[in-house]
Amino acid sequence: MNPPRTIAALLLLMTAAAAPALAQQAGNPVFAATTLSLSASGETRVAPDMATITLGVDTTAPTAGRAMSGNDERMAQVVGALKSAGIEARDLQTSSLSLSPQTVYEDGHPPRVTGYQASNQVTITVRDLARLGPVVDAVVGAGATNIGQISFGLANPQAAENSARIAAVKALDDKASLYAQATGYHVVRLVNLSEGVPEGSAPRPQMALMAMAPRAASTPVEAGTLDVHIDVSGLFELAK
Repeated sequence: MNPPRTIAALLLLMTAAAAPALAQQAGNPVFAATTLSLSASGETRVAPDMATITLGVDTTAPTAGRAMSGNDERMAQVVGALKSAGIEARDLQTSSLSLSPQTVYEDGHPPRVTGYQASNQVTITVRDLARLGPVVDAVVGAGATNIGQISFGLANPQAAENSARIAAVKALDDKASLYAQATGYHVVRLVNLSEGVPEGSAPRPQMALMAMAPRAASTPVEAGTLDVHIDVSGLFELAK
């Protein structure tokens, strides 16, 4: 085969394959204009108006049956205290329930079961933060042996998210104008705008409170503030 003819044939094939893509780009107005793709963020800080708490009871006993029955008894007292403190049934949910052997490992001996531990954890929602400290006191006094993560939130986050959206779009528009001016262009129009998933962050203090600890006053719980964060991305058309 003649090498020059082979090269010519390959070039012809490459040109034919690229022609549809070039035609598609030529027909797309995005490729006929100078565009700028950017992203920006917006935040708003608000006070939370609700909290969720994970708490529970751990009990140990020589037998599985006694561990479970003891746990059931103490957990019933905790749930009763929650309801007396104003926690509604819809805001009270079992999050975990377990029973596990307590095993001792000694050199030269097979594992030996010394007892059993039963654990029952519930997640509650407190919709009045002024009652958060008294609720914690109530469950500890009723026999709760552990209080885990406390997280704060908003019952209706839409207003805060919309405020963050406005801030994000403003930041995006300012950034586009800055880039356009720096490169000798001006913004003609916003071609496309997309939003990321809303995010909210809050302080999550960890508490480990024992029922036998002395309690002189109501447990202080500081809710802090929530940072509601919105990410946006935009495509702008530029012109000289």
